Amino acid sequence: MVCKGICPRHRASKPVYSGRYASGQKRCQGCELFIKWDGLWCPCCGIRLRLHPRNLTDKKRLALRSKQKNKEIEIGQKIPFPPLKAPN
Repeated sequence: MVCKGICPRHRASKPVYSGRYASGQKRCQGCELFIKWDGLWCPCCGIRLRLHPRNLTDKKRLALRSKQKNKEIEIGQKIPFPPLKAPN
């Protein structure tokens, strides 16, 4: 499929204290950007959106964050997340 140019309307800015996937953003590989969208398919080009990171370290970080978030819900208190490392 081809990018139709609709995607800038749905472009998501990078969250400050959490990762993109943890904050609910999804990646379109056809349009090559992160979007804030409720569906599974890109509204611009129709390609399936990525819901999870591809590399192992980010997958582990996302799993850790979701695990800690579930603990917060069970306990009812805030648990601080480990800081994100800046990409080199």
